Order: sequence, then C-alpha cells, then structure tokens
Amino acid sequence: MGLFTKKRKDADWIQPKDAIQAIVPFIMPKRCDAEVSSKVDIDVTNLINYIEEKNKHDLDYKMTFFHGLVCCFAKTVYSRKALNRFVKNKRLYQKKNVNFAFIAKDKMSDSGEERIVCVDALENDNINTFCHKMAVDIFKVRKEGTNDMDGVLKAFCSLPKWLLSIVVKIVFFLDNHGINPKALTEGDTNYATILVSNLGSIQTNSCYHHLNEYGTNSIVLTIGTIREEKGRKMVDLQLTLDERIADGFYFARSIQLAEYIAQHPELLEEDFSKVVEMEK
Repeated sequence: MGLFTKKRKDADWIQPKDAIQAIVPFIMPKRCDAEVSSKVDIDVTNLINYIEEKNKHDLDYKMTFFHGLVCCFAKTVYSRKALNRFVKNKRLYQKKNVNFAFIAKDKMSDSGEERIVCVDALENDNINTFCHKMAVDIFKVRKEGTNDMDGVLKAFCSLPKWLLSIVVKIVFFLDNHGINPKALTEGDTNYATILVSNLGSIQTNSCYHHLNEYGTNSIVLTIGTIREEKGRKMVDLQLTLDERIADGFYFARSIQLAEYIAQHPELLEEDFSKVVEMEK
C-alpha cells in the first residue's frame, strides 16, 4: 500500500474488461459524475410470509422485513460480485469484504439522534446469523447511544474550522490512496458495500439518494412503504449506483435476482456465498 502502487488493504485491483471500462474513470473521475438511479417495485409477499413464520419460533429477537430484505441483497452481492466494486484514483477495485450500513434513530422523533450501524455479511452467514447480528448491533448502538465512529466524528468536530479543513483534506488524500487508518474506515457508512435507508419505517416512499466521493461505497438503496396490490405485497426500492463498476444490463439482472431471492426466501437458509442462478 502507498502512493505509487495499485495495492490497497481493503480491496484488490481489477484489470478493466474492455477499453470502455478502462477509459470511463478518466472521463468521469468523480463518483457523483457516474451516478445512475433506478426505481423498481418488487413483490415481497413470500418474504414477509416467511419472516412471519420465523417469528413464530423461539427467536431471541424479532426478525423484521428490513432484516430479510437486506439478506436478499447480501445473497445477491455474493452471486453478483461486480456489485462489490468501487473506483478510486481512476482504478477499479474488488472489495475484500461485503458489508451493509444503515442509520438507526434512537427514537422515532425529530429530536431522535442518528446512530451509524455497519454489519459484515460473511461468506458462511445466512438469514439466521446475519439477522441476529443486525438486531444485536442495532440494540447495542441504541442502548449505548454511540459507537466508535461517533467518537471519531465528535473528535474531528471539536477542532477549529481552519484545522478541520486541513485534516479533512488529508483524510481525503489518504482515502484516495487506500491508506486511511482502520479507525477512520471501520464502522463508516462510506465504506459499505451497500448503504441502506429504510424510509418505509417512517411511512415514506423510497427516494433518490446521492453517492459520496469519500470512501468506497458504490451503491445506495432506499426502501419505501409496503403496500398491497392485487392481493400481493409490494415495496418500492430506489438504487443509486456508480455505473463505472458494471454496465446497465448487469445492474438490471442483479435487481431481478434480488427480487427472485425475495420470492424464494428459503434460499436465504443457505450460506450467502452459495451462488443463486435464476430459473429461465
């Protein structure tokens, strides 16, 4: 790792598959330049029924629709590995870890503080282990009222503005070259495979959410309110993606796979790393 190498501690460099993929980061050097957004409705009837059945058993936590949907995307990422990529310093990288980040409010009110939650989805995780991790981490953050990243941010914000500006520029430089210390990356939503916002929890539709230049996050997912349509339960999703990591056909097929998994939730009992192939 360093200033004059392709190596990063959090990812492996990938040789672009063609000239277009190689040149695009030079034409669109910023992540926000390469944003594409897609809004879709997916059928989650089977997933909701499956989760309701799960909660009839003696779980030590309540499994939610949000937990289940995140699992669908975790399984999708392991089956569609290009979703776990990012472009940094005009190079394409494959992340070594799959992780999801979201914001949990300590109470549902305007005065409720937001807490960052980041959870690793391991190869041998499944819906049972991963949902448990999410539930435990959310409970812990809400109970303690803070996490390590909150402490780092508060320390930064205590600096005078002129010094904070310099520090942020240095942090951006280190991030661009993959040499940021672990204390600045672990638990940061900007380094998640997918950043998820559950707007349905506040009875709001999904919406467009921008990507950030800082970090390695290439996908943001917002989840809307569940509604009934012709006897089926539907939810609207909106994804914002960095089009430099894969083409539009790949993204479309990936969304279709996530819906396919939601319609066949028994697949979530298997390890996330077991590749899912949609039936023709």
